[in-house]
Amino acid sequence: MIKTKGSKIVTQDDVRYIASLSRISLRDEEMARLTRNLEDILHYVRKLEEVDVRHIEPTSHVLPLKNVYREDRMRPSLTREDALQIAVQQHEGFFKVPKVIQ
Repeated sequence: MIKTKGSKIVTQDDVRYIASLSRISLRDEEMARLTRNLEDILHYVRKLEEVDVRHIEPTSHVLPLKNVYREDRMRPSLTREDALQIAVQQHEGFFKVPKVIQ
């Protein structure tokens, strides 16, 4: 779609295409609402593009944050036998779980 001032940026065909890529089906009323929502979002982004940020330092977070590290220490933990006591199933000393990837 051509982006000219005052014209539509997002069409229902665009939303239908995005929905097909996402493998979701939309009813007509959802299609109209999502088209308006995407249109509003893109208009807002266009407004943000007009803001002069040349003198703004790039940042990944609005607050000054730093990682807090702690020293790694060896501590007592469960033995394999203790951990396996809660297993629903086990096999040769390991937790046995259902296959989740085909």
